[in-house]
Amino acid sequence: MANENFVDYVKIFMRSGKGGAGSRSFLRAKYMPKGGPDGGDGGRGGHIIVKGNNQLWTLLHLKYRKHIHASNGQSGMRAEMTGANGKDEIFEVPLGTIVRNEDTGEKIAEITDNGQELIILKGGRGGLGNTHFKTSTNQAPRYAQPGEEGIEAWMVLELKTLADVGLVGFPNAGKSTLLSVVSAAKPKIGNYPFTTLVPNLGIVHHRGNQSFVMADIPGIIEGAHEGKGLGLRFLRHIERNPVLLFVVPADSDNIKKEYEILLNELKQHNPELLVKKRILGISKSDFLDDELKKLIKKELPKKVPHVFFSSITQTGMQELKDLLWTAINE
Repeated sequence: MANENFVDYVKIFMRSGKGGAGSRSFLRAKYMPKGGPDGGDGGRGGHIIVKGNNQLWTLLHLKYRKHIHASNGQSGMRAEMTGANGKDEIFEVPLGTIVRNEDTGEKIAEITDNGQELIILKGGRGGLGNTHFKTSTNQAPRYAQPGEEGIEAWMVLELKTLADVGLVGFPNAGKSTLLSVVSAAKPKIGNYPFTTLVPNLGIVHHRGNQSFVMADIPGIIEGAHEGKGLGLRFLRHIERNPVLLFVVPADSDNIKKEYEILLNELKQHNPELLVKKRILGISKSDFLDDELKKLIKKELPKKVPHVFFSSITQTGMQELKDLLWTAINE
């Protein structure tokens, strides 16, 4: 699918339904011309509900839907008949979608499972009919409750990619090539910055029937936390990955410094990202001999597991997958 069809952020005005009014009816029959109150309750207003769908991978279908309104509940009727509830408005989203209130920033819902349904805005309660207000001193109440108003708010939907491993690296670090080699994914690959414009997911098979999901996400640049480059769009997706594979090419001027710049961008965006498991992968290592590898190892961060690999020659691939599998299952 074309890159422009990938949408991971939308803002929609939502309004739940108003509850129906209670009825102020009185029983009128041939042999009971002045019967007591028999007004029924109003129906509740429709809810706004979000539902997970694992067949969706983008919010494109909601991009041009600026309003989502649920219907109102019907008024109560005579003979203590309750009005019909308003129809719930259900909209589907990909797994990994978070719904926030734009004004307060509060997270309202997070969809992680197929078929999962969560109420975003509750419909207003229906008003009570006049039968509820009959007393010994007031046997003919002419009062019934109005329906409760619905709730309205601007909601922001953010899609954050669900994967076991997220690839972190500068543009042209070799992330897309790695994903294409270890999985059946076919990301766009090119020798220019930001070849990858949208997240790509691939299933990596590992020793027997084991597998895990790897995400190739748009390359980061220094200042991404301030919105530079693809900035926040990239960082939003990396939040959902429990293991982060930092990919730095072997021909980098300073591998350790490049790793620290990437780590700092994550820290500036969200300090909680630093608690995730991290592995440092030295890509494009096919031209390194053992002596060069020993020299590079001395400069690498001491507490971060590392592996040299080449997507072209596929050397170091099994070691890389073993490291990732161990980190995922720790």
